[in-house]
Amino acid sequence: MKKTLVSALTTALVVGTASTTFAATNPFSDVPADHWAYDAVSQLAADGVIEGYGDTTFKGNQNITRYEMAQMVAKAMAKTDVSSGDKALIDKLAAEFSDELNNLGVRVSNLERNSDKVKWNGEARYTYTSTRDKSQTKDKSNDDELLLRLEPSAEINNNWHVNARLDASTDLAKDSSDENSSHGDSQDTKVTLQRLYADGQYGDTNIKIGKLPMQLDSNLLFDDEISGAAVTTGKDLKLTVQAGRFDLNGDTNNDSINSAADKKDDTANMQSVGLQYGKDKLSLGAAYHHLNSDTFTQMGTSYKSTQDEDNADIWSANLHYAFDKNVALGGAYAENTKADDYKKAGTVELDYKGAQAANKGTWGAYAAYRYLGQNVAFDPSYDGAWAGTKGWEVGTNYTLFKNTVASLKYFNGDKLDTGKDAEKLFGRVEFLF
Repeated sequence: MKKTLVSALTTALVVGTASTTFAATNPFSDVPADHWAYDAVSQLAADGVIEGYGDTTFKGNQNITRYEMAQMVAKAMAKTDVSSGDKALIDKLAAEFSDELNNLGVRVSNLERNSDKVKWNGEARYTYTSTRDKSQTKDKSNDDELLLRLEPSAEINNNWHVNARLDASTDLAKDSSDENSSHGDSQDTKVTLQRLYADGQYGDTNIKIGKLPMQLDSNLLFDDEISGAAVTTGKDLKLTVQAGRFDLNGDTNNDSINSAADKKDDTANMQSVGLQYGKDKLSLGAAYHHLNSDTFTQMGTSYKSTQDEDNADIWSANLHYAFDKNVALGGAYAENTKADDYKKAGTVELDYKGAQAANKGTWGAYAAYRYLGQNVAFDPSYDGAWAGTKGWEVGTNYTLFKNTVASLKYFNGDKLDTGKDAEKLFGRVEFLF
């Protein structure tokens, strides 16, 4: 800081403490002469942080009001190359002059200064699937899809973020909506807001509110979103409670659910609770889900023969063990106690390594057996087996280049309701950013 500014501040300090008769010349006329701000500003001026009106002066003998002082503090707040000691002084001054700073619109300046707190992630991917279902009139269908996914995240404060996910996809073969698409007609060639939720972290407790991803059994049962709230607390042993509305007919790849939802309410009230323990090589847990919807009364012999059961009560358990950094074995089981048939689901999977998007040349492979009763596995996430099938699934993935991953999967099994052959070939290339 130039000597003019330091001299002016020093003179103000001396005069202000010497006699009240000189109050009119005190540049901090709105601040008591013995206020700590004098020392703080003098120090910042000496360090070259605080500036005057842009020409490093205080305009002669003009008084410096709290408003003018706030202007200088605002400029200091915008600086990043300051010492920790000066940063502490700036923060203290900002708290003192917070009202004046708010009137100056420094809240907008803060948003600009902290623009790096808004982050964008996403992916562009190409997916090809070829499905053979001998129980269908048209037993073979191919899907050729391109998807763009954006996932913005904005920091609100030290505890809260806002997260979202936007998806846009199109059928490359038709360049229009595709009845065989895993995303459904409502999403192809359109941009949809899949998720939007506030995410808060307080120690070992996490809170999510909005349209958020399922927090329990997302692979075996519910690869979808819930509109509601979820709370998870704990360190090694975590307790999760979630409640809200689950869309039965949205992206659900379950023919039994979809056909019934067309006739009744396509959403279900849902409440879930689960415990999950994970430490070192071992992870295990259990959960309970209760769903209520008129859709369940339209699922043929799937529920009570009287056709009046509108509830689903699902219990689940999972276990995963990593033998070393390369090999792991896991499994999960679930049962809907309200259903009469197709009420059980389970999977056992052996994993070897796995492609790491950041490391070119890394790869992985797996082999699994799936049994996915359609009245409990409402929306499983497996790209091979789907709801209402059982059989073997194998797959591999490989990082072609940094942030470019290719996957190939093959499922061979049977439909649970007809016993006829079910088969799927799945290929995908993902470009992550």
